[in-house]
Amino acid sequence: MYRERVTSVDGSTSQPGQQVTDTGTAPATPPGAAATSPDAVAMPPGAATAPHGEGAWTPDAASAAWPPGAYQQVEPDRLTRFVLRVHARSPRWAAPLAALGCVGIGVAYALVSDPTRSDPDAAPSCLLKLTTGLDCPGCGGTRALWYVLHADLPAAARHHFLFVFALPFLAYLFVAWAGKQAFGWRLPELRISSPVIAGFLALWLAFSVARNLPWAPFTALYV
Repeated sequence: MYRERVTSVDGSTSQPGQQVTDTGTAPATPPGAAATSPDAVAMPPGAATAPHGEGAWTPDAASAAWPPGAYQQVEPDRLTRFVLRVHARSPRWAAPLAALGCVGIGVAYALVSDPTRSDPDAAPSCLLKLTTGLDCPGCGGTRALWYVLHADLPAAARHHFLFVFALPFLAYLFVAWAGKQAFGWRLPELRISSPVIAGFLALWLAFSVARNLPWAPFTALYV
């Protein structure tokens, strides 16, 4: 009974060693052979038997034969690999400590230079104000920081009230991020939506324009 012919739906018969398909007969898959998928990538002849090492077929060797439009991952450059290695090997508190060092340098500069007593054209100076006489969007920020460090909030707001307004939010975001990175703290997350950020930037732009207008009461914003 095992040697009998099998009749398919369309009336065709199959010989021993063949399997019946919807379209007719096809050679049966030999025992132990892996079934191939229609989506499988064909390898060059001899690739399956090529020894590993020199002369072996690799995907990189066949990249030139890839179909048009196929995405090939770009190898990162030397600087990127160096930064990734440093980041992987550095302790978790290294990034918060580096950010804190940058903040400390800015605070130390404001305290040592005392921008409230320096001349408007003293170096380093704002290039826009030095060449045009106009206040840039950040003009007055260093003086505002100096007054904040000396607990004089009205004078700080007089020089850059948007900086004074944003300072508590920036400080909390830094503490929450640094605490999570270094110590695993889970402080309540401060969620700032995109419309809020866009509104703040629009207000900053309007403030930058208004502080340069030559009419009262806008002249009081000039620093």
